[in-house]
Parts: sequence; C-alpha cells; structure tokens
Amino acid sequence: MKDEKAKTPAPKRLKKPNIAVRLLVLAVTAALVLGALFLVVYRDTYNLDSLKRWLAARNLEAGEATPFTHAGGDKLSIVYLDSGVVTASTAGAHYYSLDGSPQIDEVLSMENPVLTASNTTAVVYDAGNQDLFVFRNGEETFRLTLEGSNDLLSARVNDSGWLAVTAQQSRHKGAVTVYDSHGEEVIGIGLTTAFAVDAAISPDRKTVAVVTMGQESGSFFSRLLFYPVNQQEPSAQVDLGNITVLDLDYEDDVLWILGEDRLITVTPDGETVQTFVFTPSYLKGCSLGGDGFAFLLTGRYRSGGADQALVINSNAQAVHSLSLSSQMLAYAAKGDYCALLSGSRLALYNSGLEQYASLENLQAARRLDLTPSGSALLANSQQAWLYIPKT
Repeated sequence: MKDEKAKTPAPKRLKKPNIAVRLLVLAVTAALVLGALFLVVYRDTYNLDSLKRWLAARNLEAGEATPFTHAGGDKLSIVYLDSGVVTASTAGAHYYSLDGSPQIDEVLSMENPVLTASNTTAVVYDAGNQDLFVFRNGEETFRLTLEGSNDLLSARVNDSGWLAVTAQQSRHKGAVTVYDSHGEEVIGIGLTTAFAVDAAISPDRKTVAVVTMGQESGSFFSRLLFYPVNQQEPSAQVDLGNITVLDLDYEDDVLWILGEDRLITVTPDGETVQTFVFTPSYLKGCSLGGDGFAFLLTGRYRSGGADQALVINSNAQAVHSLSLSSQMLAYAAKGDYCALLSGSRLALYNSGLEQYASLENLQAARRLDLTPSGSALLANSQQAWLYIPKT
C-alpha cells in the first residue's frame, strides 16, 4: 500500500456578507443536476483505565456481563451511551439501560435505518424517509417526522445533544436545520445553488459544518461551508473537489471528512486542510469515533476484505499500522481505543495499536461498539452484552 499525503489548495475565505455500522450506510437521496440520484449517507497506566471501565460498567466485574435480549431486525446497528444501549434496525429504534432493561421502544418499519451517536446521545433515522428519534439520559428527548415530500438525508448529534439535520426539501436543493438539546430550532439553512448532503455541529455549539454537492463545467464537486449558528451566511468555505463525502466528525480542533479514496482534516476556521490518500488501496471501513484519530481499514483489492488497519492522526498522517489476515466483521474506535471483531476473535487496542485484551468466546457476535474507557459492547442477532477487560 502506498501512503500518500496530498496537499489540498488553500481554502477560500468568505468575507462576512458532515462510513459504522461505520463505513456505515450509503442510503441517502439527493437529486442533483439533470435529475441524477445520489445515495450519500454512510450512515457505530492500565490500572487507571481498569478503574474507569469498572465505574462505567456500574460495578460489573471484569469479564463478560450477562447478555440481554434486544429487538433484533435486519440492518442492525448498536451503540453504547453513558446512559445505556441503543439499537436501530428495520424493526425500529430501541433504548436499553445498561443492565438490559427496556427503556424506550419506537416500533416501526424502517427501510434504511441509520444510527449515529456521540458519547451521550444517539439519533436513529430512516434515511430517505421521514422519521427521526433522539435518545439521551434514559429518555427519548426529541422526535421529528418530516411532512410532504421532504426526506431525511443525514442527522448528527454532539455530546451536548445538539442536532444537525440535513433534509431534501421541495423549496430548496438542500436544507440543514440545527436543533438544541430541547428540540428547539436554532437555525435553518436553505440552499438554492447546491445540494446539502451532510452536516455536523461543533462541540461548542457555535458552528455547523455543511457539505454541499453541485455541478460546475460538467463536473460534480463537493464543498464544505462553515456557518455560525447565529447567521445565514458562511464564515468560511473549503473546496473538496470531486469526492463523495461518506462520513463526518466534528472535534474541538478539527473536522474529519471521509471520502471514497481519502481522509481529510480541516481546522474549524477553514485555514488548514490536510489529506491522507489511500489509493491504490481501497477503503474497507473507517471509524471517526476516536479522540484525535481515525481508525481506517483498507485492502489491496476492490473485492475482498481489509488487509491493513491504520491509525490516522489529525494531521492526516498514518502513525500506526497493523496487518490483517482474517475477515473482519466489525470495527470500532472510541476515546483512546479501537477494536476489531472477526468470526473467531475480538481484539482490543489502544490508539497506538498495542493490544490490551482479546476474547475468543464470541457467541456469534457480529456487531461491536466501544465504551470511552475501552470495554466492548458485543451483539449477535438476538442478544447484546458488555465485555470488560481484565488488567
């Protein structure tokens, strides 16, 4: 594999006047010029760490917690929150406490269920349709049902519970609406010259990053716009070129953008743009849930699985790598940790790809998420359980 760091031209500044499980789900519709239809949502000291895991697991002993039964369903995704576990599938959205007790059930048929989350809050929506649910602190804090011909394209939430919703609207080529933690609208952004396809709200709740797609001189291009939540005009823009944006993550000091053949980091002021290009290898998966790093899986061939895992830092540089020989069923990154799940083994690593735990009794687990303290949430088609590593 050839690691290449490509420089992107300096972004244009405007004067005053967004794929896991992740590689996640590409199921969003946005009508582009000449009536083209695009799907664009991909849219999951060790002593101190041991103490953090113990507290986060509510006094569970190291090892595997007792499994609990979940609602199941096709296209299942699962995520760990500090207040419980959320699942999304074609059977709807479900919220469980950490001991597996059902908290909230939204039982409805979803054609393209998507689950995205921060550490505290999860949002489930039906991409290309109209229903959306937000879960936080053991409750359903917000629900949204679009009307008429409006369809959901993307929804992303930060740790404060603020939500950026991207939708296709009849009056605009694309629209982004930001809601606060109480479900009150903060700002609505309607675009008439390009299609809004994704958006993410900053951790400090002051800025929303909007990805647009348009056509110029017969070629499609993507652009990143930064909007302060108190004004209708962008404060900065970055031309991303001819890429399809698959995933976004907004951290304090960098916005992560995943494309089909590259990973881009942009500073919130739009001044610094750095790119890690993974061609001639092919993207097999990526989690942007790590603190200050992305967990990237690539393969040498278009078909087949991943043969390499990489840790990419916020300067868009590959700083650690790991060769893979087994077919990976799931992967995850959160906090300072990352994980790989094959059919025979779960392996847990720190952000330096140093293994600190493994598990072979997988009980047919096919879904995976991590807690911020490095424990693993596992799920098969009927049950979910927590694995807390021993020191």
